[in-house]
Parts: sequence; C-alpha cells; structure tokens
Amino acid sequence: MNQKEIEKVLKEKLPSANIKLNEPMKLHTSFKIGGPADFFITANNIQEIREVVNIAKENNLPLKVVGNGTNLLVKDNGFRGIILKTNLQEIKITKTKNKDEINTKYKINEMESSINCKEEYIVNVQSGMALGKLAQILLKNEIGGFEFASGIPGTIGGAIKMNAGAYGGEFKDIVQDVTYLNEQNDIVVIQNMQCDFSYRHSLFSNKDYIILGCNLKLYKDTKENIKNKLDENLQSRREKQPIEYPSAGSTFKRGEDFITAKLIDECGLKGYTIGGAQVSEKHAGFIINKNNATAEDVINLIKHVTEIVYEKTGKKINLEIEIIGK
Repeated sequence: MNQKEIEKVLKEKLPSANIKLNEPMKLHTSFKIGGPADFFITANNIQEIREVVNIAKENNLPLKVVGNGTNLLVKDNGFRGIILKTNLQEIKITKTKNKDEINTKYKINEMESSINCKEEYIVNVQSGMALGKLAQILLKNEIGGFEFASGIPGTIGGAIKMNAGAYGGEFKDIVQDVTYLNEQNDIVVIQNMQCDFSYRHSLFSNKDYIILGCNLKLYKDTKENIKNKLDENLQSRREKQPIEYPSAGSTFKRGEDFITAKLIDECGLKGYTIGGAQVSEKHAGFIINKNNATAEDVINLIKHVTEIVYEKTGKKINLEIEIIGK
C-alpha cells in the first residue's frame, strides 16, 4: 500500500486530527532536530494505540513509540514508517492502609524523619503524563517521593523504559507495577521485580512493548518539604545543566568505574563544535544544539568524542540517547 492508501486506512480507525503525514520530527523532539516521519500519530486512548499497532503489522510498517521526544535524536532523512505519540494522561491517587516505613531509596533528611511512618499512597498514572506535570499534581496533593524526577524532561513511559533517575532516586525505587501492551497487542501487568531495572535500563529497553501506565508507591509529606526539594533540584539543574539550549538530556551514560562527563572534560572536549552541535561548556556530558545543528552534526560529534576519549583514556563511553531514522 502507498502512503495515501495507508492514510485512508488510518482515518477509518482514528480521528483525522490525530494523523499527520511527512511531519518534521524537529517539532517533536527536545533536540529540535529531525527529518520527516511518514506518519506521525497521536493516540489519546489504549484502543487507538492498539489500532495503530494492528495497522502497522498488517502493512509491515516500522513503528516507533515516543513520549515527549526528550531522549531522542531523529536522523535528517526522517523515519520511514509510523511514529506513535502516546497521549495517555489519566491519574488516580489512592491512600493505602499501610503506615509502615516507606520502602524507597529516595533519601529523607533527619529533620524529616517524622514523616517515615505517614500514610502511603499509590499513584496510578498513564504513560503520556509529563514528569514535571505529575510533580506539580503531587505537590498540590502533598505527596512526596517523586521530587527527584521533577526536573527530568519526558514522560512516565520513557522514564520507566530507561529507569530514569536524578538526585539519588530512580524509577525502580518507586514503581510498584507496570501495565503494557506486548507484541501480541495484549495488556499485561508485571511487578517491579519483573521489570529488570538497572542503571538506565529496564525490560522495556530492548523489547517492542508499549508502556501504558504504572502504579507508583509514594508517601504523604508536607507541601513545604516537597516544595523545598523541588526548588533545590531545579536550582541545581539550572546551575549545572545547559537547559538554555535544545538537547536530549545527558548524551552519554555514566561508566561503571568513571564519570563520563569528567573524562570528556579532561580530554579537553568541552566546547568542541561540529557544525551547529557542541559539547556543552557547562556540562561535558551534554551535546547541545547550539546553532541549528543537523542530526549529522550531532552524530559526527558523538563519534569524535567517543574516539578521543577511548584514545586518551582507554575507556569506552556509551550513549544514553536513542538515535532512529535514515
């Protein structure tokens, strides 16, 4: 089937407003880089997701699921197939009966130790919810334990997939269970221990599963405590990260026995530029879109940084961002 025929099939199953043809992916990534996707589809409910999955399978079309495009670089020639943006954003907060000490690795100050035995809350949230938006909802409801994630760009789905973390917390510490669509388009629920969480990795990192939502295990706290943590994390992010420029967040993963950004800095690569892409002068772990960079600029800069670090230190550094497309 050609593009017009597939478009017709899609419009039989989905609202026309949800479907865009030859959509520039620079409009849908935090890098502000990327060529056109043949089809860019927004799904507002689970049934719409399943319809898109079925159409992709029936027509042998590559399918890539994205959230806010914050950990993603799309190549300059774009993506041949369907980019599916999940826009599931429902949330339900339930107070539990368990008042035991909260089982989370997110550290609590000694001054706040009195909250250890306060009520637990289960927050059921769908995969398209932005982390910053969820953090503000939880602040209003005086629910703590999510502050570490407030400044991470992206959505719940992406954060679970890569076990996102910051400021001493990771998603593996707060996820109770995850709901997803498997390769047969069936809805499956698995518990935390089945998610295979590790550093910037989960079961979903290498599987064609579509995360639909999760239950987070959080706790009651005061609005003042939560707000203080949010403000502290935001200030740290502003001071240490190049948030004034488009990027996909931290470009490289931390090494097992080294800090990648420190190695890049020691190799004299801070500020190194290829085309419009630059190794951030503020944080060497970030490659930024300094001046209308192309994906090719970024990829060439990644290659250069990786080669120089290996040549000078013998250390292999690995990408944290995902690169897709032609």
